[in-house]
Formats: sequence, C-alpha cells, structure tokens
Amino acid sequence: MRYKRIFTVVIDSLGIGAMPDADEYGDAGANTLGHIAEKRENFQIPNLVRLGLADLCTLRGIDPAKHPIGYHACLYERSRGKDTMTGHWEMMGLHVTTPFRTFTETGFPRELIRELEERTGRKVIGNKSASGTEILDELGEEEIKNGSLIVYTSADSVLQICGNEETMGLENLYRYCEIARSLTMRDEWKVGRVIARPYTGRKKGEFKRTANRHDYALKPFGKTVLDALKEQGLTVISVGKIFDIFDGQGLTESNKSQSSVHGMEQTIEIAARDFTGLCFTNLVDFDALWGHRRDVQGYAGELERFDVLLGKLMERLTGDDLLILTADHGNDPTYTGTDHTREKVPFLAWSPSMTGSGALPEQDCFAVVGATIADNFDVKMPDGCIGTSLLGQIR
Repeated sequence: MRYKRIFTVVIDSLGIGAMPDADEYGDAGANTLGHIAEKRENFQIPNLVRLGLADLCTLRGIDPAKHPIGYHACLYERSRGKDTMTGHWEMMGLHVTTPFRTFTETGFPRELIRELEERTGRKVIGNKSASGTEILDELGEEEIKNGSLIVYTSADSVLQICGNEETMGLENLYRYCEIARSLTMRDEWKVGRVIARPYTGRKKGEFKRTANRHDYALKPFGKTVLDALKEQGLTVISVGKIFDIFDGQGLTESNKSQSSVHGMEQTIEIAARDFTGLCFTNLVDFDALWGHRRDVQGYAGELERFDVLLGKLMERLTGDDLLILTADHGNDPTYTGTDHTREKVPFLAWSPSMTGSGALPEQDCFAVVGATIADNFDVKMPDGCIGTSLLGQIR
C-alpha cells in the first residue's frame, strides 16, 4: 500500500472534448470545459491548471502549466451510453455494453403510466422529456390544485417524479417513487434511476427544488472495486450522490450533500479524519444546475468556487494521501438541447509526496480510476471488471 487514503472527486459532467463516436449520440463537436473557457472572461481555475487540466483541453486565456505538479491523462469511455450511472459504474470497473432504456422522444408507455396511476391513486401529468425547472413552472400549479403527479424524463435513463413538500409530503413522494421503481424493473420499462424531485412554492415563478432529492437506482450488475475494498476491511466513504448511483453497494459510510460546495466542504472535513481507504465524492451541481440548464456562466462560476475549495483540500492532504479528479460524462452548456454530451474526461492525480509529474498516455476506459485504487490497496479486482492501474506510472 503506497497511499493510506485516496480521495476521488468526480466533477460531474466536466467533459474535455467529443469522443470519436460522439456523432452517433448527436454530440459531434461538444466540449464542455473548452466551450466554457471560450465564453468566460477572466476564467480563474489556478489549482486545476497547476494539476494539469489545461494540458488536456485548450482553454482560451489560460496557458498550460509549465511544470504541472500532478499527472494528467485523457480518459475515453468504453461503455455504451453517456449517463451518470454508466460513467460511474465504468469508473469502478463495470463495462456497460447495453445502454439503459430511455424514453426521451415518446415519453413512457401508456401501460406503465396507467399502472402507476392505479397504484398511486393520482393522475399522471407531464410524461415527456423536460427540464426539471421548466416542468415545474408549466405544471406545478396543476399538480397542487388537482393532486396530480408530475412524471417526466430526460435523455438519461430516468423516470422523475415531482412532489410539493408542503402539499404532497416527502414520505408520499418517496412512496410513489418506490412504486415506480418496482414497475420499471421490468425489462421493457427498465430505467437506470427513478428520481424523487421534491420542491416548495405555490405558484409559477416561486417553485424551487429542494435538497431532499432521492435516487432509486439499479444495483450494479456485478461487483465493483468498491465491493472489493469493503470486503478487505477498508473504509469506503461516499459524499454526494455516490450512494444513489451504486445503491449503497460497496460503501461503509454515506454523506448526503446539499450542494457541490457542501460536498467539497464535507470532503475537506473527512480529510481531517484518520482512516484507511477511499473517500469517493460526486459534485452534482455542475451537471444538474448548470449543464442541463445550459447556463455557461453558472457552470464557470461553480468551477471557480470548486477551485478555491480544491486548494483547501490540497492543503489538508499529506504525503500518505492521493487525490484523483475526474468526471463521468460531458454536459456542454453551449450545446443544443439539455442533454449530457458524449465526451472524454480528465484524469488528474496528485499527492504531496510525488516526486514526478506530467502527461500520461490516453486511456481507453474510465476504469483506470478504480484499477489504480485497487492496486494501491493491494486488492484484487472483482471478476469481469475492466481497467488497468496507472499506479506504476505515478511517482
């Protein structure tokens, strides 16, 4: 074991350029980070630049680090898809060969909606692909007035249900989502996640989603690196929506975050603790608040806030720690639609004890992240997992 603790932080949706097969997904030319830099005046992400991020993606107004302090590589996704679960599952060793079902163009089948109505006792409204904030403005008042159930989807493999915390109540919303999860376990309706989307407010313009979101995810179809670590008695701490993505599998502790800033603050607090193992953090606001809403300046501002907190985390780490920064897909806020984009992602690795730095070869899967973690702790990768460790190239 070289490092006692590894902190892996997923900057959710921070793609760095279109994958070679991006045109198959309608994403030719996408570049989340590059296009943000083009639109942001005086873009300030000095800690990310020091780690080598500008060496992986051309950033207007920002020169690559002359002497990066960490190692950097570009990761290509091997799995089919561009959603959160596919990206994270591959990161921890699973190769997803069949994309999860999506209902973007048609909405959910009438048979599914009818059964959901019968079992919840509420009339479903919506049933289309939509932005979460826009559908609240469109249908929130109707839901409150008539006791309806707003159901919608996106380009992700998700069924989302909105519920007003004051009029529907969180427990009822969660119960309806559990019903939807049981229905969507059928092969013809199977989606990756059912998501509870609670909100407050009583009229258009005042609706606001709350931090009480809950994801009902499929369990990974096989053991991941997280399982392998836990089985060897190592600590596996999650921050943010990691628990939802893996349905709690392979974790020893879970911490729910109210925002990406809060998630980083939690990670910094965890870094003050003594443990041996992994802290796995997902920062969802980049994706949920800014990417899907096509808010370039909001995304850029979130990156700048993250960079400040990244500096604080780096100050807290010791020579026994390894920091890995990466992403799970792209979500180019300058692109058409409101979807994820099929992109390469960064791999940035740093420890105060490193004596080397620089570029690593491009990698053909996200799973090098999990493989590197497993290698560090001398843990055998589960059967069927993909990925080759980069630990031997990090000095």
